[in-house]
Amino acid sequence: MVYIRQDKLPKLKEYKYSGVDHSLVSRYVLKPFYTHVVINCFPMWMAPNLITTTGFMFVVANFLTMLWYTPTLDQDCPPWVYASWAIGLFLYQTFDAVDGSQARRTHQSGPLGELFDHGVDAINTSLEVLLFSAAMNLGQGWKTVLTLFASLMTFYVQTWEEYHTHTLTLGFISGPVEGILTLCIVYALTAYLGGGSFWQRSMLASIGIKNYDFIPNILYDLAWNEWYMVYGGIVLVFNTISSCQNVMEARRARGQRTRIAMLGLLTFAAAWTLIPAYLYLQPMILRQHLVPFIFYAGLVNAYSVGRIIISHLTKSRFPRGNVLIYPLIYGVADSLGPWLQKHIGVGWPSALGNDVYQVAFVFMCLGLAIGVHGSFVIDVIWTICDYLDIWCLTIKYPYQPVEENAEKDKKGQ
Repeated sequence: MVYIRQDKLPKLKEYKYSGVDHSLVSRYVLKPFYTHVVINCFPMWMAPNLITTTGFMFVVANFLTMLWYTPTLDQDCPPWVYASWAIGLFLYQTFDAVDGSQARRTHQSGPLGELFDHGVDAINTSLEVLLFSAAMNLGQGWKTVLTLFASLMTFYVQTWEEYHTHTLTLGFISGPVEGILTLCIVYALTAYLGGGSFWQRSMLASIGIKNYDFIPNILYDLAWNEWYMVYGGIVLVFNTISSCQNVMEARRARGQRTRIAMLGLLTFAAAWTLIPAYLYLQPMILRQHLVPFIFYAGLVNAYSVGRIIISHLTKSRFPRGNVLIYPLIYGVADSLGPWLQKHIGVGWPSALGNDVYQVAFVFMCLGLAIGVHGSFVIDVIWTICDYLDIWCLTIKYPYQPVEENAEKDKKGQ
């Protein structure tokens, strides 16, 4: 399948990065640290995409330790494991932020860098959901699914906003800055407190607040991880509303209809109508095999986000639909029949059942998602590199200042 049409390739040369970061932490703390300290640690021959890939390897290492110590997301790990997650994620954030500075320093800025950066971030989002759930001892259940929903929606809406406004806008509280720093603090505190079981305790009781009569029991008994989810929900609503307002203002300024842009959110809505429906109908997957399913759901979102970025870079129409949700449609339809038979007396038998074949179906969906998204990534990188005459992980044409070229010309004469 061709993901970039030949007539759209010239648009790649018109690419120009546009971003706005309103974060005070980023402006006064992180950016000075990146500019004056971190960037000097990377040699000029190192390609920006190689920096991004290297940073992502820290997250992969974190994920592997998670699979070893707490594959069910509800077991306490040795303190050093949580500490390594905090360090690994901070290094990922640092490398991910510095790759842009390296691109400008080496004069290698281009559309491939933005695509590569967003693609890695999309995969990292799902991995961090699993790591966070493991750190909080959320286990395999609806709390982890809600965390995944909030994280993927934040990323999808942010990319959708960038497509319509042509500018990457990070608010005063954003996932790439405050969100990641918050996770680093959570991991570090988990290491200090001795394990994720601490976050299962009542927050108000832990900080010494008595159970007064005016405090409802449901509020007093909320655990630390549940309070964090409330905080995440508030931030999600705020950022989503802000993104929608930005899109509507940008389209009105160009004399375009706003309703058309809102239709772009239906792809995400369709996927997240099917995902909870399937998990509700198949509690065995929810409680025992949620990790591979989260991978699958994350790749569904990563594939959508990747196609949006490509459409943004080539100035093509917004991509709607996602082929990776088709297996999920079948899974819901197959599981719905027995449920209808049980509750209303009319339905159809399941071809997959609710045992080993259902598990195999989940892994089949995961394999299909890896294949489709992998082919997308390879095809797009290959196409962009071939058209722009660049390499992905190395610098094909190192930048040489004009003065140096002039001196060489004089010597040649």
